[in-house]
Amino acid sequence: MIKLYQFPISHFCEKARWALQYKGVPYEEINVMPGQHVSVIKKIAPKSHVPVLVDDDKVIQDSAQILDYLDEKYPEKSLTPVNPGQKAAAIEWERYLNGEFGIHVRRYCYHWMLKSPSITIPLLAHKGPWYGKIMLRLMYPKLEKLMRKGMNINEETAAESRQHILAALDRVASQLDKQAYLVGESFSRADLTAAALLAPLCSPAKYPIPEAKEVPAPIEELKQEIQPRVQWLYRWYDQYR
Repeated sequence: MIKLYQFPISHFCEKARWALQYKGVPYEEINVMPGQHVSVIKKIAPKSHVPVLVDDDKVIQDSAQILDYLDEKYPEKSLTPVNPGQKAAAIEWERYLNGEFGIHVRRYCYHWMLKSPSITIPLLAHKGPWYGKIMLRLMYPKLEKLMRKGMNINEETAAESRQHILAALDRVASQLDKQAYLVGESFSRADLTAAALLAPLCSPAKYPIPEAKEVPAPIEELKQEIQPRVQWLYRWYDQYR
């Protein structure tokens, strides 16, 4: 059976989970702990980041490459358009949104969440080993420093990320004002990427991460600001997740 090494909280891992479930491909989730994941992942893949999909002797790292692999091996319900122009457009949308939603949603949310260990630790430990919360409490100061350094998270970059998110949302909204999907006339990897990577700021019903009991005020304010403009996300989660 396929194994997916992941952080449950990761929206890039949500891309891979959604693609697997959309296609009806059985798989096993291997949840790794932040910090500990480096030694685990480096044993099976060239880099330390997740998601990593393992299918017998095949090891695929990175959400875009995982979608490529799944469409090649399981062509039913393809997420990649067949038409060459639409294929190129879908891949370009995915590349753009991996940066503008993926990196910037992560940076903005973590900047505010990391200030509150009581919020962050349960989310990082979600579906992890029984000792996860204990371990994270002990290593939290070091982990916060590593995450801020590794993802370039600070007050200035968080403010910049907020603007990137809103600008990308404008671009998506402009496209969806003209048509039902970002590319062509059916759900594709472009739409899946947009919805999965923005989901942490929208918490649709089928998003598999529980909403935090407390949400830092700046994150809640951004959630409320974008709410009227993301009905497409809720529709796609309802119909395709």
